[in-house]
Amino acid sequence: MKEMSVIQKMIDELKRLKSDGMYLNDFFHTWKKSDDELAATFAVAEILRKMRENNISPKLFDSGLGISIFRDNSTRTRFSFASACNMLGLTVQDLDEASSQIAHGETVRETANMVSFMADVIGIRDDMYIGKGHTYMKEVADAVQEGFDDGVLEQRPTLINLQCDIDHPTQSMADMLHVIDHFGGVENLKGKKVAMSWAYSPSYGKPLSVPQGIIGLFTRFGMDVVLAHPEGYNVMSEVEDVARENVKRTGGSYKQVYSMEEAFIDADIVYPKSWAPYAVMEERTQMVSDGRFDELGSLEQRCLLNNAKFKDWECTEELMAKTKGGNALYMHCLPADITGVSCKAGEVAASVFDRYREPLYKEASYKPYIIAAMIMLAKFKDPAAKLSELLKASRKRVN
Repeated sequence: MKEMSVIQKMIDELKRLKSDGMYLNDFFHTWKKSDDELAATFAVAEILRKMRENNISPKLFDSGLGISIFRDNSTRTRFSFASACNMLGLTVQDLDEASSQIAHGETVRETANMVSFMADVIGIRDDMYIGKGHTYMKEVADAVQEGFDDGVLEQRPTLINLQCDIDHPTQSMADMLHVIDHFGGVENLKGKKVAMSWAYSPSYGKPLSVPQGIIGLFTRFGMDVVLAHPEGYNVMSEVEDVARENVKRTGGSYKQVYSMEEAFIDADIVYPKSWAPYAVMEERTQMVSDGRFDELGSLEQRCLLNNAKFKDWECTEELMAKTKGGNALYMHCLPADITGVSCKAGEVAASVFDRYREPLYKEASYKPYIIAAMIMLAKFKDPAAKLSELLKASRKRVN
């Protein structure tokens, strides 16, 4: 009974948040959502988690599809989307473009409608080409909206951005919920220093959307966010503008530095992660658009040689010792390039990674609940009432 009352209290707190703007809407970028809408996403995620922990079924649908479209490789996000859909009662169907009619020239408009007849949500990951990923997602969203307006679709499936070229909202939201719980509440985040730092990787072309997602979200909580990278490894200026506007409204600070050590000094949170320079991502996108695939190999070699100049950009025990109390929260979206384990030289020393393995796994565990919360807030106008119904029924997930 005590746990039931705790969950009901969480639901009562959700009632105070204005989240109706998310109803029948898509989730593209965190900075497009209001403070209440983000808070509601966190709240629903926590409620769903608490219900599952107490063997209460959070199943909201008894039929329906969650369509996943992954145009880049994925493990955590792919399984998180599948877990979220399954938890709510939706069946997941992956759209394999290589084996579908898309490979034969079917249009985005046609594909979007054909896969959406009984779909409640479409999750898309398309992060590798600048100016392409978000554009594709918008094209799919517009197509299903048109299909719904024309009466072709009985319901308009919600689109969830599972990572595009601009933002990775399910990752940054899961990361933030991990931070909120780690520090004992959102009220304790103001003034905390966050070091979002580039780190060396023996691979090239990692998306920009993780660091962009972090600076675009964490600056909304009064935190002191520092973006560190070698010269030339810039992210999108538009997202940095978002971060600067955030701190004007919420306090805290945002700055960009060219030293990993400077970023780590007195940091409460460190997030060392490799990414490709924005200019390189633009160049690669143009090559692919022009059909100059034979030039991609030389671009990769050029970039790897440039990366190799910065092998000292590694999260080491020495750098961690410079953080607040020598005990900053180490974060990563995974998989990390671990020196001496997954590669000869990489983003993080093995001893650092091993020390933070458990909190890293906890960080990742929030993502299915964040995705489920995004789906629920888009499909139910009064999520608190629906959650209260689930709690009152208290149908056991496992009998």
